Amino acid sequence: MRAFALLLLTATAALAQGGRGAGRGAGANAAATAPRPDSTVRSAAPAPAPARRGEEDAPSITHHTLRGHAEFRYTATTAMMPIRNEQSGETDGSIFYVAYTKDGADPATRPIAFIFNGGPGSATVWLHMGAFGPKVVKLNADGTNPPPPYTYGDNPNTLLDQADLVFLDPVGTGYSRASTPANGPKFWGLEEDMRSVAEFIRIYLTRNERWLSPKFIAGESYGTTRAAHLSGYLTDNGIALNGVVLLSAVLNFENSRPSRGNDIAYVGFFPSFAMTAYYHKRLAADLQKLSVEDFAKSVEQFASGEYAAALMKGEAMSAAERKAIVAKIARYIGVGEQFVTDSDLRIDLGRFSTELLRDKRQQSGRLDSRLTSYMQDPLAGRTSFDPSDASIRNSFTPVLNDYVRRELGYKNDNLYYILGGGIGRWRYEEATFPNVVPSLERAFAKNPDMHLFVAMGYYDMATPYWAVQYTLDHMTVEPKVRASRIHTDHFTAGHMMYIDAVSMKKLRDDLRKFIDEALPKR
Repeated sequence: MRAFALLLLTATAALAQGGRGAGRGAGANAAATAPRPDSTVRSAAPAPAPARRGEEDAPSITHHTLRGHAEFRYTATTAMMPIRNEQSGETDGSIFYVAYTKDGADPATRPIAFIFNGGPGSATVWLHMGAFGPKVVKLNADGTNPPPPYTYGDNPNTLLDQADLVFLDPVGTGYSRASTPANGPKFWGLEEDMRSVAEFIRIYLTRNERWLSPKFIAGESYGTTRAAHLSGYLTDNGIALNGVVLLSAVLNFENSRPSRGNDIAYVGFFPSFAMTAYYHKRLAADLQKLSVEDFAKSVEQFASGEYAAALMKGEAMSAAERKAIVAKIARYIGVGEQFVTDSDLRIDLGRFSTELLRDKRQQSGRLDSRLTSYMQDPLAGRTSFDPSDASIRNSFTPVLNDYVRRELGYKNDNLYYILGGGIGRWRYEEATFPNVVPSLERAFAKNPDMHLFVAMGYYDMATPYWAVQYTLDHMTVEPKVRASRIHTDHFTAGHMMYIDAVSMKKLRDDLRKFIDEALPKR
């Protein structure tokens, strides 16, 4: 597929757990699963014989206590779910998941949330151990890494006190695999991926007798594409959702893929450039003294007004008009007027990320433009790597592998594909830009009681927040749905706003209210 293929992060294979092929089984013996000193593991299932490829592993079942909230016990189930071919009945692949369920809860009233990351090609470790699971990777307050080795602890912001949680890795991510290499393409596409995850949800609800539970789905980045698409498909097939959570969303790719002839995407990116310049204090004093919210409002108005009009005019602008708009653009995004002129008013992300702090020989991040790194080539017009990607990859990989094996008792020697490496070419059926907005609109039309929450980071250059807002503002939904069912919030953080301590606390407060409002009033 085209350049969309790894929206969240670049598809490079991250080394996770050494070794291949041995032991796809789960639930090791007590000696092999000796808990960490701070572990709350109560018991583990006995070790099964390793399953052959395409067969289902026995789950590892462990028991824990949630602390830091109203204390209660919960069970973790770590396993593979087979995804079978509807026609042949053969297993085409298996999805790895970790499910956390509150002990003794009534499944008819206890909410359940299915949660996944994006990519395509990203495992769900980020939302699992960075945001919503009962354990969280220990990071610095701003989301950067402390010195290695890395570890984890209790998560004060887990969603488990409100809902049971199922974290799943789509086929080609984490430990999830197609049963044969030839079956991989059956999962690697917009429709294929969505249908396999829908099948996972159906099987999970059936096996665990959760059909009457209030249901939520949550995704990040391409995971929001999947979630929005799922909302319509699940509703079409008798699985109505109470709520959909989208973190750093991309629903209509056209609105965030700048190119000649697609000026609306340049408009969508512009406020993110300005917010980045504001954060790094590259603006004039009168702009710099504004609050984050007031500056954002000012640049949003400019982007959708004067800037959009200027791009529409193109060469029809007079010399005086062009000179004036160049000066305003440069003033808002903290770069020189010559740079804006040479860019023909259309600012490219790679060039901006190297130009903004060139005098300091620094490049800014894509996932989080607050983060910077040394620019090896002072003349570069593109970043050599994403400093925000490099920061998180090193900590989450070892922690996930340690946690799954030692605390959850799941033994799998396969490579855990954390960011790319496990999927092939991604297929989109659309002739131009993928767009799942119609699926979300259909879900609201058939189920107007569904709620939607969308979180956006000001410093997210992967899914720029103003492009997200533009998409939401152009959805076709009933007015009362827009007024009371669609909720948004903005965060002074990047793509993964949850790794920032202040933003995560705010996000958790938002979601507590969102989940409560989305539940049926009994």
